[in-house]
Amino acid sequence: MNNGKYVFAQIITFLPARVFDKCVSRYEGNKWVKHFSCWNQLMCMIFGQLSGRESLRDLLITISAHSNKYYHLGLGKNVSRSNLAMANEQRNCSIYESFAYEMIAIAQGHLTDETDFPLLLPGNVYAFDYTTVDLCLNVFWWATFRKAKGAIKIHTLYDVKTSIPAFIHITEGNVHDVKAMDVLIYEADGFYVVDKAYVDFKRLFSINSARAYFVVRAKENLNFRRIRSVKPDKANSILCDQTIKLKSIKSSTNYPEVLRRIKYFDKEQQRIFVFLTNNFQQPATDIALLYKYRWKVELFFKWIKQHLKIKSFWGTSMNAVKTQVYIAIITYTLVAIIKCKLKTNRSTYEILQIISASLFDKTHLNVLLKSDVHKNVKEQKCQQLTMELF
Repeated sequence: MNNGKYVFAQIITFLPARVFDKCVSRYEGNKWVKHFSCWNQLMCMIFGQLSGRESLRDLLITISAHSNKYYHLGLGKNVSRSNLAMANEQRNCSIYESFAYEMIAIAQGHLTDETDFPLLLPGNVYAFDYTTVDLCLNVFWWATFRKAKGAIKIHTLYDVKTSIPAFIHITEGNVHDVKAMDVLIYEADGFYVVDKAYVDFKRLFSINSARAYFVVRAKENLNFRRIRSVKPDKANSILCDQTIKLKSIKSSTNYPEVLRRIKYFDKEQQRIFVFLTNNFQQPATDIALLYKYRWKVELFFKWIKQHLKIKSFWGTSMNAVKTQVYIAIITYTLVAIIKCKLKTNRSTYEILQIISASLFDKTHLNVLLKSDVHKNVKEQKCQQLTMELF
């Protein structure tokens, strides 16, 4: 990495170009392409994400003002609004989906050893949830949600230990939450933490059959019978720890085995939570703490909605929307990899803010992201006139 490179050119060196080429070849993304390749499209979209562009027009105005730097930025020979719009509409979004998963794997590999997760568990911990992105139904006609409202749902399997999304599934807004669980592949000994909206005993039993574990909040109308109980640990807010069996015909058919029911009192919120799990080995306090970590996926949704562009889209087709979302995930993992490799103490938010204002600088990234630069600045003493009010 040379000091003479633009900051944006330094950033993209962290992308595995050969891996991306394999993804492009798998889906024949560059077939019949003369000038504006998939790599050029990816560079333009990442530039838009990092610089916080609001629309396709906004992005092209910013890029075209620096047309003499296209080569050094990796944007291609000629970037036009029609080229980028057509690429987003027509090029298979699976190219960027598969590359997003490659970036996720790289990021998880770098961040596994740096996790400060306090619990000792046999497998990984995942939080599964979704966020809704509202769309105009007149423009995004395919994004059916309600009678006069369009939306998409971004279903995310979030790796709690590394703070990296492990799986992304995008659907129309009217697709029920639990149906997204059908596309998940469960890891043996993994923990899957979900909210009570995902209480579907047939799908929960598929997690159990995969020799994985789940933690879910129980619904209020749960019909069960108690088989045995463990002495509650009220000192640690555990009000009860029971082994139960479902009583209703449908639920007991879908989940024929026993479950563990834990009632926990949260002192901070002054609320009682009831959890269901198929794990009988971990202490009840660990199960309650696992559910508390589910909020990490909520914070992830809040972060990407505030700092990346997934609420205003640069194309109207489903392919264009999915392409933009997957490239937003690529950008998120790219920032996480940069943070890890440069060993900076800055937060992801700070890195993104600094980068967004410095894409055309030629400062070395190590210097730019150095966390203590601002601490050693001393103002020069100077004689200043004093103003008196009469």
